[in-house]
Amino acid sequence: MKSRKLSPIQLLSIGFVLLSLTGGFILCLPFSSASGGSTPYLDALFTATSAVTTTGLIVVDTGSHYNLFGQLVILILFQIGGLGYMLFFVVIALFLGKRLTLHNTLLLQETVKKPIRIEVIKFSKMILLFTFAVELIGTVVLSLYFSNYFPMPHAVYSAFFHSVSAFNTAGFSIYSDSLSQFNNSLMLNIVIILIFSAGCLGFWVVFDTYRHIKNKFRKKKPSHLSVQSKLVYCLAFIFFIVGTFVIYFSEDWSAMMPFREKLLSSVFQTLTAVSTTGFNTIDIGAMSVTGLVLIIGFMFIGAGPGGTAGGIKITTLGVLLASLSSILSQKERVNIFNRNISLEIVQRAFAIFSLAAIWAFMTLVVLSFTEEAPFIQILFEVFSALGTVGLSTGITSDLSAIGKCFIIVTMLVGRIGPLGIGLSIFSKHRELVRYPKGKIFVG
Repeated sequence: MKSRKLSPIQLLSIGFVLLSLTGGFILCLPFSSASGGSTPYLDALFTATSAVTTTGLIVVDTGSHYNLFGQLVILILFQIGGLGYMLFFVVIALFLGKRLTLHNTLLLQETVKKPIRIEVIKFSKMILLFTFAVELIGTVVLSLYFSNYFPMPHAVYSAFFHSVSAFNTAGFSIYSDSLSQFNNSLMLNIVIILIFSAGCLGFWVVFDTYRHIKNKFRKKKPSHLSVQSKLVYCLAFIFFIVGTFVIYFSEDWSAMMPFREKLLSSVFQTLTAVSTTGFNTIDIGAMSVTGLVLIIGFMFIGAGPGGTAGGIKITTLGVLLASLSSILSQKERVNIFNRNISLEIVQRAFAIFSLAAIWAFMTLVVLSFTEEAPFIQILFEVFSALGTVGLSTGITSDLSAIGKCFIIVTMLVGRIGPLGIGLSIFSKHRELVRYPKGKIFVG
């Protein structure tokens, strides 16, 4: 019997699982911890999975529990996980002078989600160059900033760690309070926001924007942003305005906190949730229910596709809203910015949203039974894991073994994608039989 090759999405899924298992094994060993003792494998696996999926949820404090080696292992995991391990496979293959097979090229295509008009290897090289350039610039700028507070060696290391973490929207920090101690620093807030924005918008959107600006300056023939870029920018701007406004007015700020600090904290917390980065400059556990519910929505949606962000993606929401508008206005086609959206894309958007919601509901039911925490905190934890965000109200380290296992799987589901997981499990067969139509009343 002829064996069937694994599909690209199945290979990607297996790759992320193996990375998590391997990373967990390394992090559980004594030479990874600051104390020199072993870390329980479940906790190490949780940390490794959180890094590979660029989530940032932690059961032990990264800065105090792990030594330099352990922290660098975590950094490598979220660097690989953020870009997709196939990109590093390409680098190694090209360095060794190897050519990619058709199957590996399809796997790379699934990783980078490149536009059809650009050759996949060329686009992958552009992504890597852009990634390392942003992380390098971020490291230099943050080093200058941190040098005001720490000795230069620590300042450089902290800058490097947080720059890579921000670009990959990983949310890992070597400080126990994340970035809360710098919440009133305009420079740090702006630099971190710029770094994670470069990663979360999606590499195609960044490339499309660069091409558009370049053509404008060169006064070439008129160029327009793609529908995807317009949709990402439009919805992200709406989320930014709404989120900043709601958080600013819904939180019980200290009477001593100045307007500038309140506004800065509101802006940062909105953007770190929308981008699924996971850094925080305020105590998430002390936020109002209104603020938590808003952030839950942002974490579930996420940012642009084809980048380092998690969530179901902001474009998925855009397609669903356009489809809903089309149904309510009784139009035959779904249109966005005067462009027709194919039925296949609409169906994929519906499938992604539905599968994510179903998994979130199932996990929520289980954790509501196994965990002793307020429902809103459990709800927040589940959607933080599913959106690969990493924000927490403080219950992560107190999760039961079952709760940790479900959050681990949820983080993998969020990183690979609910639809990707579904396609990995259910084999694709040709539809050989067509049945007569049946009528079902809905609504």
